[in-house]
Amino acid sequence: GRGNKPFRIWKFRTMYEVPDSYAGPAVTATGDRRITPLGHWLRDTKVNELPQLWNVLIGDMSLVGPRPEDWKIAQTWPEDAGREILSVRPGLTSPASIVYHDEEKMLQGNDFMQMYYQQILPDKMRLDRIYVRHHTLLGDLDIIFWTLAVLLPRLASIRIPEGNLFGGPISRFVRFNISWFIVDFIVAFLAIGLVGVIWRSAGPLELGLDRAVALAVIMAASFGLVNSIMGLNRVVWSRAVPEDMFGIVFSTGVVTLVISILQFAAQRFDLLPPLSSEFIFTMGLVVLVGIVASRYRWRLLTGFASYWLSRRNSFSISERVLIIGAGEESEFATWLLRRNMFMHAFTVIGIVDDDPLKQGVRLDGAWVIGTYADLPMLARQHDVGLVMFAIPSSQAGEYERMMNSCIDLNIRIVMISDMMRALQFWLMKSDVPGGKFDFVVQKKE
Repeated sequence: GRGNKPFRIWKFRTMYEVPDSYAGPAVTATGDRRITPLGHWLRDTKVNELPQLWNVLIGDMSLVGPRPEDWKIAQTWPEDAGREILSVRPGLTSPASIVYHDEEKMLQGNDFMQMYYQQILPDKMRLDRIYVRHHTLLGDLDIIFWTLAVLLPRLASIRIPEGNLFGGPISRFVRFNISWFIVDFIVAFLAIGLVGVIWRSAGPLELGLDRAVALAVIMAASFGLVNSIMGLNRVVWSRAVPEDMFGIVFSTGVVTLVISILQFAAQRFDLLPPLSSEFIFTMGLVVLVGIVASRYRWRLLTGFASYWLSRRNSFSISERVLIIGAGEESEFATWLLRRNMFMHAFTVIGIVDDDPLKQGVRLDGAWVIGTYADLPMLARQHDVGLVMFAIPSSQAGEYERMMNSCIDLNIRIVMISDMMRALQFWLMKSDVPGGKFDFVVQKKE
């Protein structure tokens, strides 16, 4: 049990009451003669495990957790695995018990114990450790759901994907639908209230609290339905791409249209007092702004924090970086330096490029502050310690001249172009000219 403490586990007896039942292996396999005919049925249906509910009631076990293991087998666990698995109470069911619910059928032959120790036991420990690290209440409900599902004959032979096992239908439904429904309801209610206050200041508005709540519920439910159909509820908005926002615009338009149709029908049958189409359209726009802000809230906060840190880092002691080239490789370089592992250690001073149309513009959060010829002057002026080459090495003359300037100024050089060529080589499995990648050029001694 928890804390490596042995405890008595309760089960319905499935073996004959003879000395051989106690003397045999701790794991049962196909054709085990110790099991009674009734015991086979009890094991197949898992009814023999029901008395463990008493262990749950007295606190020795929980409904979900790593399954308790035989004492002798547990002694073979690696020390770190045993310490982690036994840090929680054992459970009546677990991800490992779902994956290996037909373990007895998998174990066959005279060397089944060897198969258990070499293949099944290590995977059970892996699944148990994943559960211990990531278990949640909703995840436990998913495991209970899958446990009941594998008891059905039609599903018993289907192997449940591991991703669905740890993030099943219950947790996904709550995470992707219920949580966003609550957020959308709050946003819609506040938007309706804001537009109502503005509209009321210009003239009479027959809305009322009950109607505002009803509109908010309808809008939130409509958003949930449309977004689920379009897959927008499964987008991780902190890492969304720009085109994901167009889905939100489309769903907002659909919901606004639905509200307009419902309002028109209600007015036609004298069920509700009239609301102007201008009011509904304005409400849709405000809701759109609120929905986008709620989805991109972490991006907005991160952008503000990055801006504040970039302003702060301009006066800090972080190493100053100059990027050569304003193409796609430059975009990769600026993205790389904005990662958490680098953003506090480096500050991008700017970009240099010979394209006259790019002079003085801001690209990927960095200003183009000069041309290639300005490199030595800019490096001295800003005390640059690192230069990232983001131009093709095919520009031999300029490339060599700037390399020599950096070496003369004792500046470290990172070859982004070589990194990209190496990545292209491994992704495309194509020949790369030169066949050699020198990512970092050290300072001149």
